[in-house]
Amino acid sequence: MKVTTRNARFQQWQALLENRAKRQRLGEFLVQGVRPITLAVERGWPLRALLYDGERTLSRWAKELLGAGRAQTFALASELLAELGDKEDGAEVVAVAEMPPDDLGRVPVGPGFLGVAFDRPVSPGNIGTLIRSADSFGAHGLIVTGHAADVYDPKSVRASTGSLFALPTVRCPGPREVAAWLERCGQPVTVVGTDEKGEAELEELDLTGPVLLLVGNETTGLSAGWRELCDRMARIPMTGTASSLNAASAATVALYEAARQRRRAGRADGAPRA
Repeated sequence: MKVTTRNARFQQWQALLENRAKRQRLGEFLVQGVRPITLAVERGWPLRALLYDGERTLSRWAKELLGAGRAQTFALASELLAELGDKEDGAEVVAVAEMPPDDLGRVPVGPGFLGVAFDRPVSPGNIGTLIRSADSFGAHGLIVTGHAADVYDPKSVRASTGSLFALPTVRCPGPREVAAWLERCGQPVTVVGTDEKGEAELEELDLTGPVLLLVGNETTGLSAGWRELCDRMARIPMTGTASSLNAASAATVALYEAARQRRRAGRADGAPRA
């Protein structure tokens, strides 16, 4: 199908860029860039549409993608696709992907579980960065809680560089729901919060067992509800003039420390990644 004007269908796709309510209502979001789209396809993520530039010669990658019959295809005028795509990537193809359910059951919990919860993040870029870090260091899932930025905001999806499609990422109201989920999973999990005034330095804690790492809001840190759920509070030793790290950076440090300890302990991963 060809789309050469800003018709109702195009306006619906355009709304996915900036309108969170419409993304949620439609249950879909935009995926920009070769690597994220490739990973979405490799992971079998449901795609509802593939939008491509109908006025240019397509690359081999794009031709194979469109020819595979994974979703309905639409040929857009170049200027229209440019409005929907990542300008740095050249916007050869943009995918419309289906949102998965926000079900904590998507996050597998086993003897080697490593998870992260991000409390009320305000920056979609921080969410995407943390998804990428969690994927890189072998975590099994990310939980985003409270009144937070949208996991499926294009800035978050881009910042994840495709890891969103490899790492179960679930939105959840708050610590009460997470606590109930941990009780149901049948596996004891140590909940470790991060705070600049934590009781122990991060490296002093044993992170080789099942662990859920908690990271607070970029400005206010962890809420009182989350602090009550914590078994331990850890701090990251720092020098220099900075008093704290960016939330995603702090979580990345904690994930690296957990991965380092697990490699040293030779612990096998007991919860296969979805």
